[in-house]
Amino acid sequence: MAGTASRAAFEIVKGEREVRTLSEAQVEQCLDLRELLDGLRDGFRALELGEVRSPSRPEVVVPGKGFSLAMPAWRPGAQLCVKIVNVFDGNLGLGLPGHLAMINLFDPDTGAATCVMDGTYITGIRTAASAVLSVRLLARRDARVVTIVGAGVQAREHLRLLPLVRDFERVNVCSLYPEEAERLAARTSFAHATDDLAAAVRESDVVCLATHSARPVLDPDWVRPGTHVSSVGYFPPDGELPRELAERHRLFVECADAFRPAPVGCAELSGADPATAATLGAVALDPAAGRRDDAEITVYKAMGIGMEDMVAADLAYRRALRDGVGGVMLW
Repeated sequence: MAGTASRAAFEIVKGEREVRTLSEAQVEQCLDLRELLDGLRDGFRALELGEVRSPSRPEVVVPGKGFSLAMPAWRPGAQLCVKIVNVFDGNLGLGLPGHLAMINLFDPDTGAATCVMDGTYITGIRTAASAVLSVRLLARRDARVVTIVGAGVQAREHLRLLPLVRDFERVNVCSLYPEEAERLAARTSFAHATDDLAAAVRESDVVCLATHSARPVLDPDWVRPGTHVSSVGYFPPDGELPRELAERHRLFVECADAFRPAPVGCAELSGADPATAATLGAVALDPAAGRRDDAEITVYKAMGIGMEDMVAADLAYRRALRDGVGGVMLW
């Protein structure tokens, strides 16, 4: 309209805008692990209430090398979050992590970029934190012995987080690579490595599967009544979690997408009935939806969802703004 101060679309350009940047070390500096656990609990509640937008993750495969997943998510009050995670197993031989990720945040009012941060640390810590949140919500209150199966990134992060949810008296670390289990356990005063997996599982109140195994890593009969089992490994078409455990006992998942085919869902749950499972969000909203008694075996199977990245990235971004952490680039 003539006489107005508005400009036509062809007259508007983005120009240069400042975008905060956070390295892997800076992201770790800005993430408080207790805040992350509480943030994920609230995120699962919001997911259960339908407040989180997180569409299924598309996959691009590079034959013989690896694959790339895109994981967007948003909820009111948070930044729009899009993570790209690339899983290339051969990286370990090159001195690089097998999972590499980058996260972009955007202003939910305008869609303008606000932050570019490393997502590699977040991918590891939020996966372990969600599994450890399942321990907080589902393990017996008197749980004192835990076994971590694996000695990789996930095992390392579980070892950091587990003491925040229970006063464990004994932490066993088991791996196909005993020397790596020894080095991991040596990082703490309360963990020890063992090569007798069956004995470790049999004495445990909590068992955390954190491997990259293409086949089940334990015998379901080793798991004693009252145990909570969590599993974060991903290796379709099978994986680390024995299907019998998920079929015989109370099953908990992040959301119903866990039952979809990989790469969206969990390989170990293919063919299972979604109606047999409850979500962590349901338990976070109502503890009565969780463990029913001290003899029950509970099982949590993770697939990794965009909500978890969103929660972690938003927490890191807010702390970075508050404390002046990170750099600035022009976009």
